[in-house]
Amino acid sequence: MVTGIEHVGIYAKDSKGLADWYVDMFGCTIVYENAEKGTYFVAFPDKSMIEICKAEKASCRKPELTQAGLRHLALTVDDFEGMVDKLKSANTEIVTDAAVSAKGIKTMFFRDAAGNIVHLISRPEPLI
Repeated sequence: MVTGIEHVGIYAKDSKGLADWYVDMFGCTIVYENAEKGTYFVAFPDKSMIEICKAEKASCRKPELTQAGLRHLALTVDDFEGMVDKLKSANTEIVTDAAVSAKGIKTMFFRDAAGNIVHLISRPEPLI
C-alpha cells in the first residue's frame, strides 16, 4: 500500500544553485548531498522533500502553466502575504499574481530559480 509521496524530483543545470535557492527562499534543509553527482535532497519542516539533480541537457522550452503533463509543485505556507512579499522582493518571476478565491483560498504561481512553476497556496480549511 502506498502511504504518500516522499519527494518529487527536479533536474536543473545548476542543481546546487537551485538547492541553495530553496534553502534561502523557504528555509529548507539539505538532508542529503552528493556534490560529485550534483544531487541534493532539500526537506521542508513537514519532512516532504525535493530531490534536485544535475541536468545533462537543457530544457527544450519553458513550460507553460496549462500545458499537458506535470506542471507545478504546490507549497503551503502559514504566512501567505509574507511569502508573497519575500518572493517579489527577490525579483522572482510571477506567473499569476496573488489572489484570494470566494472560499478564502490564497494562491499565486511563480517560477523557481530554474524556471519550474511553483504554486503557493494557503487554505482556510485543509482538503483532508
